Amino acid sequence: MDINKLQRENIKNLRPYSTARDEYKGQASVFLDANENSFGSPLPQEEAGESYKNYNRYPDPLQLDLKDAISKIKGVPIENTFLGNGSDEAIDLLFRAFCEPAKDNVIILPPTYGMYEVSAGINNIEVRKVNLLPNFQLNLDGIAEAIDENTKLIFICSPNNPTGNSIVRTDIETVLANFKGLVIIDEAYINYAKQRTFIQELTEYPNLVILQTFSKAWGLAALRLGMAFASSQVIDVFNKVKPPYNINQATQDIALKALQNIETVNDWIRITVQERDKLSNDLLALPNVTKVYPSDANFILAEVNDALNTYNTLVEQGIIVRDRSKVTLCEGCLRITIGTPEENKTLLEAIKNI
Repeated sequence: MDINKLQRENIKNLRPYSTARDEYKGQASVFLDANENSFGSPLPQEEAGESYKNYNRYPDPLQLDLKDAISKIKGVPIENTFLGNGSDEAIDLLFRAFCEPAKDNVIILPPTYGMYEVSAGINNIEVRKVNLLPNFQLNLDGIAEAIDENTKLIFICSPNNPTGNSIVRTDIETVLANFKGLVIIDEAYINYAKQRTFIQELTEYPNLVILQTFSKAWGLAALRLGMAFASSQVIDVFNKVKPPYNINQATQDIALKALQNIETVNDWIRITVQERDKLSNDLLALPNVTKVYPSDANFILAEVNDALNTYNTLVEQGIIVRDRSKVTLCEGCLRITIGTPEENKTLLEAIKNI
């Protein structure tokens, strides 16, 4: 695969903004290059702590320390790693860098994560929808028919949102082997799945892009920190197009500390999976729940009697789930995030009384 051929012409010729931190390499004690406030930040030092003392300085534009820590956990070299303001930034950059507005198209596989279509719309890119099969797996024939010379991206969410299932691995490999554009596998929920990540296949498929996040298993949704793993050529394009300082220093500091607590995260994952299985069985025992779909994520898709009334009744009791009853192939369904054991009991009791 030739990344240069996939890039938009204007991106090929783009000269990225060169930050003061890009131009300077090495050690120094006096920084007079970036027009920062040399006196510091107004954060109370006794409350802020040591990590806040340099917040008057611009952060590392390539987040090298954080990427190094992630590399030790994920086994992916720094040059194959991109960090974004949530996975949504990486999704947007894919459109901006590789899709010519009003000319190129992308393929999405409903029901799926809504931001693929939203980002395409923002960037004036045609979206071609190939619905999943009734078992929520890939329609390989439909995908093949939808591809033409202007198809640049295919988005595959696995485990899928909102259905919760993992996509059959061999089907994904079929798409990777036969499509000449970029295949994006969104693994936001991979920590909860039995299926292993596609990270090991990065060296085998140069057109593979993997999205992961700190918002789910890592419990850092408020930070808005996403990860993309791909060939170094794709990562170079991301870094060329992204804003100069897209990940702030506070986010980098907090994420670095979080990475030191992987045992806690693994405990949460184990409990979540146990609660997912228990909640699925308990919901199935209720007369107003007609089906619970198998899930590899931290949520379940449940078909209920009168989904809208069930949703509204739960809202009145302060319990918020997601109404997916009008989504393709999810008619009559609610998407329910796995909560704490106490929250799950509250939910069950509320649905039982509807």
